[in-house]
Amino acid sequence: MGSATLLLALSLLSVLITVPTVQAGFKCSSGPTCNALVGYVSPNRTTLSAIQTLFGVTDFQALLGVNSYPSSTSRNLTLAAQSKVVIPFPCNCSNGTGTSGDRPVYTVVKDDGLYHIAAEVFSRLVTYQEIQAANNISNPDLIEVGQELRIPLPCSCDNVNGSAVVHYGHVVEPESSTEAIAQEYGVSEEILLELNGITDPKSLQAYAVLDVPLKACTSVVREDSFDYPFLLSNGTYAYTANNCVMCQCHSSNNNWTLQCEKSGINPSNGTCPSMQCEGSDLSIGNSTTAACNRTTCAYAGYTNQTVFTALIHESICSCLPTMLQNWLCRAGDGTLFS
Repeated sequence: MGSATLLLALSLLSVLITVPTVQAGFKCSSGPTCNALVGYVSPNRTTLSAIQTLFGVTDFQALLGVNSYPSSTSRNLTLAAQSKVVIPFPCNCSNGTGTSGDRPVYTVVKDDGLYHIAAEVFSRLVTYQEIQAANNISNPDLIEVGQELRIPLPCSCDNVNGSAVVHYGHVVEPESSTEAIAQEYGVSEEILLELNGITDPKSLQAYAVLDVPLKACTSVVREDSFDYPFLLSNGTYAYTANNCVMCQCHSSNNNWTLQCEKSGINPSNGTCPSMQCEGSDLSIGNSTTAACNRTTCAYAGYTNQTVFTALIHESICSCLPTMLQNWLCRAGDGTLFS
């Protein structure tokens, strides 16, 4: 009996050592709202529909876009256990930190406990203490079947080093390192350490949630647009302007510039408004080239039944130094003479 008690005590001690009891929280001084991401690892075989329901993702196309799934992907797509799925959600900034708003909401079932909900159902994206605090629960051992719990996912809306980013919550796997995580997401280890308040990389805790700032494509979306700030990270896409516009971000295209075009989808309340650039025959996503100059009709946001556009002018000649440009860059299509 004594040895069994000792083993149980050692087991509990191991959990306390390896699992952070309180997350540091993502710093969030800007806002008040933006879109954020977390990486969810499903403990069991599941479907996209089940994940959408668990996290309360209202727009299925948004779930597909951040995971680079084709827009025709079925809600019933089966995912193997331990599959990682990126979850999009609205982030609210308050009192210097950011959390998800009024969703996800989890309904307690028989034999549930706060630790089980945090560590197993939501794969350690939150701690049970955070769920307890968010729902004003005085005793974590007293929750009732049918009780609805708000799950406070960590997030941020802050710029990093003066640049707009998409904040992504990454759960640290055992034996991982800040160097490996930085390489995986294409960020500098120095920024990752500073953003998360880590002074010594060796102090990284397994199962902590790190704030990873993903580089976002630049755009000309206006501050008065309903979707401002409209930020997409590399390899993702999204529908906006009541599904009338589809935008995508690819690092290999046009130097991290957001690419948008007409979606070909009409909203449920009618038809899409005009998307032609003023003073031009171009519509969103169309370009024209003359010599070394390219003019593009870009998406600039929307309000009510109006889609904003902007004409973007850029030089596309990859010419030699200025002294030789006039001599070499003479072709009407911007190419070099040999």
